[in-house]
Amino acid sequence: MQTPRLVSRFFLMLVLSGVALGCNTDPAKGKTQATVGSASAPVVATPPAAGAVSYAFSNEGSKVEFVGAKVSAKHEGSFAAFRGTIGLVDGDPSKSSVNAEIDIASLTVEPAKLAGHLKTPDFFNAEKFPKAAFASTSVKAGGESGATHTVTGNLELHGVTKAITFPATIKVEGDAVSVDAEFAINRKDFAINYPGMADDLIKDDVLIKLTLHGKKIP
Repeated sequence: MQTPRLVSRFFLMLVLSGVALGCNTDPAKGKTQATVGSASAPVVATPPAAGAVSYAFSNEGSKVEFVGAKVSAKHEGSFAAFRGTIGLVDGDPSKSSVNAEIDIASLTVEPAKLAGHLKTPDFFNAEKFPKAAFASTSVKAGGESGATHTVTGNLELHGVTKAITFPATIKVEGDAVSVDAEFAINRKDFAINYPGMADDLIKDDVLIKLTLHGKKIP
């Protein structure tokens, strides 16, 4: 006689579990949202200041990762090919500049079918817009969530250029400079507007994770 009650409880647990899992598919929840505004100029690599020491980083030893999501699941991906430089002045990040370029076609994510779809005109349109680029315009001491600095610069993505500001932790150690940052951007700010399926909509915010290790250029 307890069977109906047990079945009801079982289905209730399933529903609650589904709700909990659904809440966890938002990669930007609780994360810093980058400030996005009009770009002051097209993305042109910032020339190093006088006396700057140059450090180079690339996919060999560094990571550019992202987490996107739809209602039912989230997907962690990365870019397998990118490169950049840090121009460090007097060992002080606030006097320095950062430039980076990403090959969009190097995007990797599971499953492979999703990776292929993300490269189409529905999303990044890698054939028409093969590169993403970033050039800093300022680096200021102090930042949200314990970050050491706040970085502002122009980001060109999907043929759209915007000024973005985000917190980063920057460390200078001997002949190396490291930059770690985690922040969310709204894909629609860069005209990536594909909605997904009617019953499985894609979330607007995408989490960006940077782990950059620059080595001094001899």
